[in-house]
Amino acid sequence: MSNLVRTEQLRGAPPLLVPGDLYSVVVLLRGYAEPEEVGDAVRADGSVTLVLPQAWGRGSSHQESSPEAGSAETALEEAARGPILVDTGGPWAREELLGALAGQGVGPGDVTLVVGTHGHSDHIGNLGLFPGAALLVSHDFCLPGGRYLPHGLTEGRPLRLGPGLEVWATPGHGGQRDVSVVVKGTALGTVVVAGDVFERDGDEDSWQALSEDPVAQERSRKRVLGTADVVVPGHGAPFLVVREASQPERKSCGNSSQEPEGGEDESTLHG
Repeated sequence: MSNLVRTEQLRGAPPLLVPGDLYSVVVLLRGYAEPEEVGDAVRADGSVTLVLPQAWGRGSSHQESSPEAGSAETALEEAARGPILVDTGGPWAREELLGALAGQGVGPGDVTLVVGTHGHSDHIGNLGLFPGAALLVSHDFCLPGGRYLPHGLTEGRPLRLGPGLEVWATPGHGGQRDVSVVVKGTALGTVVVAGDVFERDGDEDSWQALSEDPVAQERSRKRVLGTADVVVPGHGAPFLVVREASQPERKSCGNSSQEPEGGEDESTLHG
């Protein structure tokens, strides 16, 4: 039996909340990419997503923890105990970002980790708002003050931030150093905040022209679709990944007219 995959755009304007037992995902700002009427220019900005640990409350205080001898793995898990921002949008969206965070009861000083999916200006244009946060931008990880730590992230070796929370290497759009954030155990299943691995739902006619490595990105796209129940793309609304089981043809055996018992159930949509 094989799985057929289709996608469905999630309805609703930001902020879009997907609650979870350990982490909730809030799409704060929906990215867009709109060609201008004249010439080849495009007006664009990237999606911004907040991952909130359930253990973190509005009254929580962030105590910086960056031991000199600590490993990157330990530092990442420590940083992920507070609010995590995935991409920051462009600098032109500064006030919109601050307002969206405030709507969730989060100030810039509360954010303990910022993940930049890749280094384009519409995705990391507001890093300066978070000087007290650890930064994982593409594959570069540093603690506040600019202390960089090696971590060994590869396609075969994700970075663990916490139970059910990982950073994956998903190369292609920006070359070899794009990353995605994977959040398991939400009310909709596994959410993958994918940066520009997916521009938007239904981008099959356009993503290759924007990719620095289409072969690698095709591999990343298949990997994400094989895991995600929800994808947050870089420049569009989040979308559901629906897997439908295709039944193999049953061949008749002899002259029996009885139907086989116990057929496969169709896969169902989380939600």
